[in-house]
Amino acid sequence: MRIFVNPRYAPSLIVGQWFVRRQQPEYVGAPQKRFAWAIGFALALTMLYLVVIRNVVGPVNLIVCSLCLLLLFFESAFGICLGCMVYNLCNRNQAELCPGGVCAYTPAQGAGGTLAQGLLVVVFLAVLGVAANAMIDRNAESNMTVTEAAQSASVDPAEAERCKVPDFAKAMGHEEKWKLHNNCK
Repeated sequence: MRIFVNPRYAPSLIVGQWFVRRQQPEYVGAPQKRFAWAIGFALALTMLYLVVIRNVVGPVNLIVCSLCLLLLFFESAFGICLGCMVYNLCNRNQAELCPGGVCAYTPAQGAGGTLAQGLLVVVFLAVLGVAANAMIDRNAESNMTVTEAAQSASVDPAEAERCKVPDFAKAMGHEEKWKLHNNCK
């Protein structure tokens, strides 16, 4: 609605205006926002095509969805419209009335942080990476022991009955997926 008709008639804008009616408005230029909305619309159409029409499941979906979430996160958490920045890179007419006044504002030198703060962020990310690898390794070990224990144990009749694949899974051709989901052989 915001892209093709007029932002004034978009239900999300109407509801948003109602929620922030007691706040001072921060006006943003329409050309760069329309460009950003068009990026979001293109990502939505891409996902519609991949998931609904083509039934594609894979890394392409993850990349498109991650890009969409990244754009939304920057806008909501930091107030940074990455689509507006791309607009400025692609368009010779620079945007006016950018969110947060970033078009007209020149930050002071050193406003982005110090070298020590940058190193702290790098160390933090390295610790997160090490912790994630440790958890992945621990989960892999526990899964191996469960699988090995299941292989060595004798087959219990109740377990055999529990692992019997239902007819609907067979009809769909998902016998192996059903077994995998229910931890059966």
